[in-house]
Amino acid sequence: MLRKPFIAGAIAVFALSHAQFASAETLRLLTWGSYAPDNVVKMFEEKYPDITVEVTFSNNEEMVAKLRATGGAGFDLAQPSHDRIYAAQLEYDIYKPMDLSQIDMSNMEDSLLEGVKANTTIEGEVYSVPHQWGTSGLMADKSKAPDFASWDDLCDPMYKGKTSMRLKRTILLGTAFAMGEDPFAAYSDLDKYQSILDKVADKLIACKENIKAYWKGGDDLSAMMLSGEIVASETWDSTAYKLFGENENIVFIPPSTGAIAWIDTFTLPRKGKADDAAYKWINFVLQPEIVELMSASTGAMAAVKGAKDLLPADKKAAVNAAFSDEDIANLKFFANIPPGVEDMEGKTLEKIKAATGG
Repeated sequence: MLRKPFIAGAIAVFALSHAQFASAETLRLLTWGSYAPDNVVKMFEEKYPDITVEVTFSNNEEMVAKLRATGGAGFDLAQPSHDRIYAAQLEYDIYKPMDLSQIDMSNMEDSLLEGVKANTTIEGEVYSVPHQWGTSGLMADKSKAPDFASWDDLCDPMYKGKTSMRLKRTILLGTAFAMGEDPFAAYSDLDKYQSILDKVADKLIACKENIKAYWKGGDDLSAMMLSGEIVASETWDSTAYKLFGENENIVFIPPSTGAIAWIDTFTLPRKGKADDAAYKWINFVLQPEIVELMSASTGAMAAVKGAKDLLPADKKAAVNAAFSDEDIANLKFFANIPPGVEDMEGKTLEKIKAATGG
């Protein structure tokens, strides 16, 4: 007589567990190193126990390449910079429009939100919203290079064997600005842009003797700066901010022609399967208490109001040591990359690497 209730109960338990399993989903996040710190992922999964976060760390070039190879499949939320969306979408159709009604934008910094929307709107549809922002520029140990102020200074003979740079597009752009060119304006005339790249390549190849080593990640750059192997480098501001906390002589320096500013976004891959989970992640990480944890990990500022006050104390001091109001006004935001430009820049970088052993 107890057999029927037992079987019925077992069926009910199986059905319930099966339903819970069926409702569980994975949020596949394609993002930058430090943009999904373990403590934040754990807090998110505790709040949403039916969602598991699967993180793949990447960079701009790899993000576009991965999504291009799959037609926008394999990931549910990506974080390319704001200049890697418009042309990539037109060329490869790898993203899908966002449903802005699913995102709490009330806490976002208006200028950054509107800037990203303007840069990523195609046929009336918005493809991205901002997450983190910062700049690329210079870093120097002011006790050893007190007058360091320009991209050109990386190649000053007085610093022979004592500087570093990363052979990526930022150094091409910075060098172009230092040579009196406006590379972003030249995007509309690719022949002119190629002539600028040729001049930049010659300059950076001639700079070879100044370079102690070409850095590839923040860790190797930090080690060279802290050990004194180099006195200055091209850098992300976040790396300089972290080092400032260990040695206040090491500061971020906005170049005299302007630091180059980037905004990393939230963008939905075209064949993503977990949009609801993606929107939950976006809203979760933009909460002030989570922004503080995220900024401690990234060293960058979130695209929210009062972001500077949400930085850890040492990062806040580093920002104040680096930027004046005039420096902020002189920022050069990355422009949308037209089709063909990345190939041109890639070939230029390969030319430099071949000539310098970089």
